[in-house]
Amino acid sequence: MLTQQEKDFIRYWAANRLRRKKLVTQFLVGIPIGLAFVIPIVINFASGWYKRAQMEANSQDFNPAVLLVALLLIVGFTAIFYQRHQWDQYEQRYRELLIREARENNPSPTPNGSEVSPIPDDPNFLSGPVDPNTSPSEDLQQKTGKN
Repeated sequence: MLTQQEKDFIRYWAANRLRRKKLVTQFLVGIPIGLAFVIPIVINFASGWYKRAQMEANSQDFNPAVLLVALLLIVGFTAIFYQRHQWDQYEQRYRELLIREARENNPSPTPNGSEVSPIPDDPNFLSGPVDPNTSPSEDLQQKTGKN
């Protein structure tokens, strides 16, 4: 039996799964997680506690535009990656709950009450009779006609 919370999640995800899969939505919703990575970098850079980084920042070769582009790429990648991962997790949970709900609504009884294995117990079911005097590779060569 599904709990009320699981039923609510199924309804929510059925209504919002396609909207949450869009790239723009994933970026906009994931920006705070991206900023959670970038803000400590900026604070660390601005604090000046690491002297070698300060020397590089004050040199002629330092281009602040490169730092800005790198920070924006970190925000974008982290935001989208995190939201796609979260979408996959929600989608998996949604599908598992649907399968569980379908099993509960449509139980398929078996004759003796146990589950039926889709694979017969006979070890020769797929491979046919096996000669105990041949190795597996010789057996394969015999079946393919190569000697």
